[in-house]
Amino acid sequence: MRGAIGLSRVMDVSPAIIGLTVMGFGTSAPELVVTIRAALTGSVDIAVGNAVGSNIANTFLILGVGALICPLVCDPKAVYRDTGFMVAVSVLLCVLGYFGVIERWEGAAMVLALCVFVTWTYFHDIRTHDSAAELHTKMADEMPNAPSGLLSISGHLVAGILGLVYGASLLVDSAVTVAESAGVPQSVIGLTLVALGTSLPELGATAVAAWRRHTDIAIANVVGSNIFNILGVLGVGAIFQPLTIAPEISNIDQWIVLVSAIVLVQILITGWRIDRKEGFVLLLLYIGYIGSMTMRL
Repeated sequence: MRGAIGLSRVMDVSPAIIGLTVMGFGTSAPELVVTIRAALTGSVDIAVGNAVGSNIANTFLILGVGALICPLVCDPKAVYRDTGFMVAVSVLLCVLGYFGVIERWEGAAMVLALCVFVTWTYFHDIRTHDSAAELHTKMADEMPNAPSGLLSISGHLVAGILGLVYGASLLVDSAVTVAESAGVPQSVIGLTLVALGTSLPELGATAVAAWRRHTDIAIANVVGSNIFNILGVLGVGAIFQPLTIAPEISNIDQWIVLVSAIVLVQILITGWRIDRKEGFVLLLLYIGYIGSMTMRL
């Protein structure tokens, strides 16, 4: 992320587009690389479970932890549009789950929809200069120590990409080994261990933003990540390999993704904040979700 931000600034890219793409979607890079790796190695259940489980962890665990650090307050106009789109793509996930597979052409359409949304958002931001545009610009400023020299930028990018690829290989191979040795379905491993591991960047970014009292950015990071996980991560994964959605995911977990998105919107519109009590409830919901996995073993 530091390398990408540094390169964007050297290329004189607008801070709004840096915030919207690099900061908004950058923390989901592990989900993307892990899903591609899992899809290419035939571990489709881990690939799908990773993206679905990450959305559940983002909403319940990460926002819950963030709210416990500092109540998360947001500007209604800044997040209203993006949270609405998050709910829409969650509905799309449930529709895809009903048919049980994401074909290559559907994956390409999902990626195209993400590109259209980002493009429309960018031009809307520079035209209106509203609260959402200001939020995306503020997100770009969250990482002020990005490298500025081309050599340093290249080093950051190469090290980051190599780390992602190597880490994804370790995570997927280890997850498959755990599933096979313990007799646990790969979908469960993907929804829990893998999803939690790939969500650590969102957890770190949200915790830091909450500690700095940049609470609107904490919420925006999670919303952007949830959108990217469905359209970007699953979309790109399906382009590499059609993704079959396991029956337990289509019957249970995809609906939890939709419910979690609706719960988040409901919490926000009742005061445009997530206070500590609500954060504690979100955290309990995630603990309950993880605990329910024992019923699938």
